[in-house]
Amino acid sequence: MRLRVGVSWLDGLLAAMLTVFPLVVVVQEQNFSWITGTLAVLTAAPVALRQIAPVTTVTVILSALLIYWLLGYGEILSGGITVLVGVFTVATLCTARVTALVCAAAMVVVTMVCYNELMPATDWPRLAGSVLFLPGAWMLGEATRRRARRIEMLQAKAAGAAAEERARIARDLHDVVVHHMSVVSMQSGVAAHKLEADPSSARRAIEAAGDASRSALTDLRRMLQVLQINGADSGNQPVGLAAIDELAQQMSAPGHPVDVAVTGAVRQLPAEIDMCAYRVLQESLTNVLKHAGPATARVNVHYGTTTLTLSVTDDGIGAPASPASPLSQGIRGMRERVELCGGDFAAGPSDSGGFAVLVRLPTGTDR
Repeated sequence: MRLRVGVSWLDGLLAAMLTVFPLVVVVQEQNFSWITGTLAVLTAAPVALRQIAPVTTVTVILSALLIYWLLGYGEILSGGITVLVGVFTVATLCTARVTALVCAAAMVVVTMVCYNELMPATDWPRLAGSVLFLPGAWMLGEATRRRARRIEMLQAKAAGAAAEERARIARDLHDVVVHHMSVVSMQSGVAAHKLEADPSSARRAIEAAGDASRSALTDLRRMLQVLQINGADSGNQPVGLAAIDELAQQMSAPGHPVDVAVTGAVRQLPAEIDMCAYRVLQESLTNVLKHAGPATARVNVHYGTTTLTLSVTDDGIGAPASPASPLSQGIRGMRERVELCGGDFAAGPSDSGGFAVLVRLPTGTDR
């Protein structure tokens, strides 16, 4: 896992501050030369690049400390701080194996330098403390890396949830707009055809088209309220199977009658299941209206003990849905909606002609 973000001005400022201390130490000990000055800078300045090349940063710092000690100049005061910063950065940005190797190398170098300086006084606790700070920096860096990974996972989960919500909204918009506009289009066509020969039928078709357009506006307002309130109760929840008769009446037209049969113990369904069944029924009847030609649609709803079974059949032309056809797109949307509710979906030309849609949705035990 990599969390590199490039050179940070804070890292540059930290490197500049840490570089001052070893230079001051070198000057105070009267060891300043171009060699000691360069090594002093190399024990701190690489911190500025720690997020770009963490392993290289620690390697340069440890090498400078080791060379400074091997040349007999002793230890540099800020070297321990920069090593801790380097090990922490490696643990945050690199794998556990790489971090273990870097930490082990750092412990060896720090032990060598500190042992030479502290052993004349036999200061074992200070030596142990100097060395054990490094595993502590490793563990702190590992904890930071895991926290960053968890944040990334939560962000990915939130993005997935947002994508699912956008898909759900797209399905709802498709169901509302396509259904109502199909009714308006059909009834307007009927009105135009019957206007002179049968004015009363034309008037009823115009009224049905008006009802469909008003229903479309109502449904769209409900959806916009839900989006604006963002989780609060909008007070106007979409209709469900309780409005099945109203939907059948709305979809009925000359040459397109809709017969409805409801069996079983009718009861209140979970809101998600109720809306899913209604939307599938709405889309199925819309498809009959648009693709079946003159046909009778038969709707059967059965309330079982643990399932709701919904079937919509017609005796129309039964044209198959090609992958690119609007009918296929509607079927795919219905299938996705049903599967999200844990149900089963099937659709295709029936053996007796026409088209059939069959849905089974889980409802829980009968109460």
